[in-house]
Amino acid sequence: MAVEPRRIGLYGGSFDPVHQAHRVLADTALAQLALDELRWIPVGQPWQKTRRLAPAEHRAEMVALAISDNPAFVLEKCEVERTGPSYTLDTVTLLQQRERHPARWFLIIGQDQLAGFCTWHGWAELLQRVTLAVAGRAGVPVQAPAELSNTGHRIVALDMPSMSVSSTELRHRLAAGESATSLAPRMVAPVVARYIDRHGLYRINPPSPQS
Repeated sequence: MAVEPRRIGLYGGSFDPVHQAHRVLADTALAQLALDELRWIPVGQPWQKTRRLAPAEHRAEMVALAISDNPAFVLEKCEVERTGPSYTLDTVTLLQQRERHPARWFLIIGQDQLAGFCTWHGWAELLQRVTLAVAGRAGVPVQAPAELSNTGHRIVALDMPSMSVSSTELRHRLAAGESATSLAPRMVAPVVARYIDRHGLYRINPPSPQS
């Protein structure tokens, strides 16, 4: 008797910090793609970013806190644990090699990432390994770049609600002196906010550790 392939979502990002829009996208993908499991993958060394990220151990721990209430969400730390640039193709290849059962793989990205997809390392091979699940902007149809024509790509559009939360805004407000707990729960989960405040993350002048 044939075994039904598991449906696995892969959701990568800097998560610097993880916020409520990240969680809404994950919840949306889990439901609309009927996923058995969604793996959150904090990036290690993003080769296309020049901004310095918060330490990987903090970003991974914040994700772990943000997803702890849903057993279908799994923290995957392979990128923060390996050295060198974090290429999505390497991550997908590794995870597919580890999987012991038949699976269908969905790579969850945003419209902005889709627009630049053909600049990614090994993008053509990546297209053969995954279905792209793309979160478009509210009211705007998902549009694939012309370079993906005739590639046999598979794209599924995710119907996302409009949200005005971003990691950039969070970092700016925290750097200006606002506490993370004052931004919860609208922008960030309370459990993540407490972690940020406790460790003084994103503060220009973090408080000295108390003895």
